[in-house]
Amino acid sequence: MKNKSYYSDKLSAEQLRQCYQIAPLRVKQYLNAEIQYVLDKIKPSDIILELGCGYGRVLQRLCKKAKKVIGIDISKSSLKLAKKLLKGNLNYQLFQMNAIDLEFPSDFFDMVICIQNGISAFNVDKKDLIREAIRVTKKGGLVLFSTYSDKFWEERLKWFILQSKAGLIGEIDLTATHNGIIVTKDGFKATTIRPIEFTSLTSELPFNLKIEEIDNSSIFYQILVT
Repeated sequence: MKNKSYYSDKLSAEQLRQCYQIAPLRVKQYLNAEIQYVLDKIKPSDIILELGCGYGRVLQRLCKKAKKVIGIDISKSSLKLAKKLLKGNLNYQLFQMNAIDLEFPSDFFDMVICIQNGISAFNVDKKDLIREAIRVTKKGGLVLFSTYSDKFWEERLKWFILQSKAGLIGEIDLTATHNGIIVTKDGFKATTIRPIEFTSLTSELPFNLKIEEIDNSSIFYQILVT
């Protein structure tokens, strides 16, 4: 089973929400640290796009800081749950959309974010994903991608084992799971994008890149669009 069908069918809406609900305390610390990193860079006048917004876990926090927040995802059921959980917020919009084929004009957003290892989880061409995120971002705006730090491997693997035991993902294939890659016996694969790989992916693109590790758990690739 490809990752794309996992997130649109098996691992969507309430099932996806449960993955985060059962997360150990150290994982929840990591998840919160990622969101806080993004929030610290948002201005009240900003229009933000989140790629792979799922059921709105991050959007709920972004709505309290930004002028307007737009979330896209391939899963209709996740977006339906997001709409329910975001009820009461007036500054958001949701769209079912592919992250490498965004239906937005160029130079539109102040910030585009793709966190919690979306760059790997989406199972799309990574160069196309990065180019499209940059295309819709204003000059002087930010694009933020994040992935797991190698320092977080043990905690990450424990979390995925918990998800497997809960029936949210398939049984972990421990013979194929190593070196930052988690594989299940039903075909799901979770990787990471290390700095040397991200730098290689973006070597031909004209922007300023800053790489920063936070919380000993997450690596952020911060692109200043020029």
